[in-house]
Amino acid sequence: MRIELATEPGRPEHPNEDYAAVALPASGQGGSLVLLDGVTPPREDDGCLHSVTWFTARLGGALGELSVSRRDMGLPGVLAAAISRTADAHRDTCDLSHPRTPQATVVLARWDAERVEYLVLSDSALLVQAPDGTVTPVLDERLATLPPHIAAARTAVRALPEGSAERDAAGREYVGLVEALRNAEGGFHTAAADPSVAGRAVAGTLPHSRVRAFAALSDGATRWVEKFREGDWTDCFGVLDKEGPQRLIDRVRELELADPDGTAFPRGKQHDDAAAVFVAL
Repeated sequence: MRIELATEPGRPEHPNEDYAAVALPASGQGGSLVLLDGVTPPREDDGCLHSVTWFTARLGGALGELSVSRRDMGLPGVLAAAISRTADAHRDTCDLSHPRTPQATVVLARWDAERVEYLVLSDSALLVQAPDGTVTPVLDERLATLPPHIAAARTAVRALPEGSAERDAAGREYVGLVEALRNAEGGFHTAAADPSVAGRAVAGTLPHSRVRAFAALSDGATRWVEKFREGDWTDCFGVLDKEGPQRLIDRVRELELADPDGTAFPRGKQHDDAAAVFVAL
């Protein structure tokens, strides 16, 4: 088995809100992968005393432990239990009903000699390679397919001059539209304080014999495909396989630096936290 992992903050002076870990039980029976992308709040008031990094560390630790110790529990159940455990850790001090209470996107994978289980919630990605080399992306596309009026608002923001009062105002309006659909019916979902969101995840099981390798990516790493269009998911997997996760992140950083203002490739921020995990069975 080959396992490689890399993660890097978008800005050196800001804590990395991504979380990535792989657990290999002492029994030697398979393993599990956890990747989270913490959601940076647009403002300081989120009703919580704790940072996003505190939240992703707590949730990620719970997911790693439960995915290994509760093999009788499916991954949606593991996610629901981990969300509940994390919420209990700050329920008495924080307003968990706040729409921007700390939250994260989720990728989980768990494997043994018979099967590979997977779960994806929100806009991080899981890539699965079959023995014949075919790469299949497992994506939760609800955030990418928001209503047309929101896409139009985003386009309007990007057309305005950087740093202008008009762009700032339009940006606030756009954020408000997106926030109204966060963890709402007809919108998109992230792991926050409500365990029922686990039932919204994209989840499934594959026979072990149909999986050669797989990779988990936060959206800071998927930029190579989704923002900069340097290749498709198969090409991205090839970079991970041949050059490793750190090189994929390095490539993304090079592309970001070549377009610092987002003129050629519009994006919300110049750099984003990035994490990538590669596992060959």
